[in-house]
Amino acid sequence: MNAFDYFFENTSTLEKPFLVGKEEITFKDLFESCLNLAGWLRKEIGQNKHILLLSVNNLFFLKVYFAIIKSGNICIPLDPNIEKENFRYIYDLTKPELVFLTHDVEKRLELKSDKSIFPDTLQDPGTLTTHLSSLTTHHSSMNAESFDRERCAEIIFTSGSTGKPKGVMISHKNLIANTSSIVEYLQLTENDRILVFLPFYYCYGLSLLHTHLRVGGSIVFNNSFIFLGSVIKSLLDNKCTGFAGVPTHFQILLRKSDSFKKTIFPDLKYVTQAGGKLAPIFIDEFRESHPEIRFIVMYGQTEATARLSWLPPELWEKKKGSMGKGIPGVELKVVNEKGEKIKPGETGEVIARGENVMIGYFADEEGTQNTIRNGWLYTGDLGTVDEEDYIYLTARSKEIIKVRGKRISPKEIEAVILSIPEVIDCTIEGVEDEIEGEMLKATVVIRKDSINTITKDFIIQHCSQHLALYKVPQVYELKDDLTISPTGKKIKKV
Repeated sequence: MNAFDYFFENTSTLEKPFLVGKEEITFKDLFESCLNLAGWLRKEIGQNKHILLLSVNNLFFLKVYFAIIKSGNICIPLDPNIEKENFRYIYDLTKPELVFLTHDVEKRLELKSDKSIFPDTLQDPGTLTTHLSSLTTHHSSMNAESFDRERCAEIIFTSGSTGKPKGVMISHKNLIANTSSIVEYLQLTENDRILVFLPFYYCYGLSLLHTHLRVGGSIVFNNSFIFLGSVIKSLLDNKCTGFAGVPTHFQILLRKSDSFKKTIFPDLKYVTQAGGKLAPIFIDEFRESHPEIRFIVMYGQTEATARLSWLPPELWEKKKGSMGKGIPGVELKVVNEKGEKIKPGETGEVIARGENVMIGYFADEEGTQNTIRNGWLYTGDLGTVDEEDYIYLTARSKEIIKVRGKRISPKEIEAVILSIPEVIDCTIEGVEDEIEGEMLKATVVIRKDSINTITKDFIIQHCSQHLALYKVPQVYELKDDLTISPTGKKIKKV
């Protein structure tokens, strides 16, 4: 089954709005628009071709993204603010047949090509629309065709260890499996409405789109998370039942001001958190401020389409700090270097198996073989387990810092500094030192009204009370501003 047909299986004729807010469209209108554009793509370029899509979250993105998938071609969504060098690398690597983008992105990337298609082109009666109107009769034949769900549906590029982006190939089967699983454990229904500020070139953002389209729910866009007032207003005005964020989103909401903690959200039922480990102290703060809202901890990777595990909210107090267990259809375990399951208290690498695991990395056979071994996805994340097989992440294997021969996880130190209420964020890294070899550096973001009271000496004293001496950072950088990327991940160096 084509993933497009799965997403719209029960919703293609619904007259209710799917996208709500400044731009709106019903399920039925979106379905028909995508089908028409898919027919044009099939006629003009065929199938199994690479098509780039660069756009913020908007109606243009929705129509193009789903049309590409339905047409049997491969969608490659990219950050519209991508660096020229990375864009050129991906362009040359994938050799796209078409590029859907906005005029401002084309100008910034200095891309002059007859392959470019813009939002206004889709509306111009003299160009695509003429072709589209003549293709509506092909709906039935496209819907009736058999389709191999093992085919690649999209390639999501992530930052690679070598500095070059890695293209994660996701199949139609992967999309269907992960969407079905997320819908099941979150118990999503047609009554759910989610506020989306995660971009759709990020797998976490795409999972919100897929799941709500599948169940007949609705989505609301907010592309300006830095304005906290607009986020709160969007949640209230649109009666959102959920939102999803990465750690920095929750750190900013809870610590940058008190407005989020003091606001009552009568329609908000749950929030989900993934995209990195959020220090337990923030989750405790959220639950204390909004005990009526379910806080759901999740864990995932692009290589797993989106999601791998979840922790039911009712288990938080008992399993605090755990990323939970595998979602439906996913098997998770933690293994040592020999591939054997570890015992409680030991540390190993988290590996996963399921229909959501990627096809592999595009044009990178060696990377694929290193990551997928004997059907298991090796995540590169280190963790331990308890007696009931709940998994607790300790660090990325690349994050471990060695100081005086001792292995140190930055997460442990970050958690201690984050326990200071006035601290918004903390990053621990190793920096070179002629004598020590490597020293610990703490970059600490402090609320603006506390920048004069939370000093380096104050933080050192606090760390000394909770950490062994060799784990107390020696170098400090104190800031009052947190710089985040469009996906919500913090940018360590600007």
